[in-house]
Amino acid sequence: MARKLRFIGTDSKVDGCPALHTDEGTGEVIVQGTPVTDPEDLAQLRHLGAGEAAVAVPRELLVNWGPKERERVPEMVDREAFRRLFETFQHTAWRLETRGGYASDREDPDYQEFLATGSAPCDLNEPWFVNIKAQTQAGKTVGRVRIADKPMTTGQRFLLDYSRYNAAVGEDIRYLGREDAAELPAEDFWIFDSRLVALLHFDDADTIVNIELITEPAEVVRYATVRDAARHHAVPFGQFAATE
Repeated sequence: MARKLRFIGTDSKVDGCPALHTDEGTGEVIVQGTPVTDPEDLAQLRHLGAGEAAVAVPRELLVNWGPKERERVPEMVDREAFRRLFETFQHTAWRLETRGGYASDREDPDYQEFLATGSAPCDLNEPWFVNIKAQTQAGKTVGRVRIADKPMTTGQRFLLDYSRYNAAVGEDIRYLGREDAAELPAEDFWIFDSRLVALLHFDDADTIVNIELITEPAEVVRYATVRDAARHHAVPFGQFAATE
């Protein structure tokens, strides 16, 4: 069975090599670099066994992108601490949404109204909208990219309809078809100020089970790279809705 590899990072400014990847199944780190092939060089290596290879990489690659801990211990936060991030971020808050639906939406009375009428009502005086409006009016940026299936699930159609309310308080809502998101990880996360990631963990019922904070610079950069790629390929929600 093929490994499931995740790109960690590179110091290359040109072609992406050398680079590091991690095996999400075993935790092993895969080092991509220039092969060492000179027989005299290989003769100096200790413990190089049959079938093994050596590669040369800059020291900076391992310093900047190599794991800093033998075993990473996730840092979890409660809902209240997570909520405060939306009040204390300094300039940007951005989310990637990858699931076909969310339990929290299905529990919302607005969702039931959408099922009945095809259009969701909304109270823009709800705390979420009041806060986001205050943040965007203060010059901060809030946005998200939503991955959509084809055909869209009911939960995704609800959120597409609801996007007009997010936009009304200043959020930049964009959409990307799942077929065009193959290179993106199937992870839901918020990234704040390009320095802190809140990774949302869900169970099979689409309910958030915990929220993990990530501040390790190499990991944050990886999520920032995902954000930039998603934003580049996504289109504004109104443009996307016109094609559905």
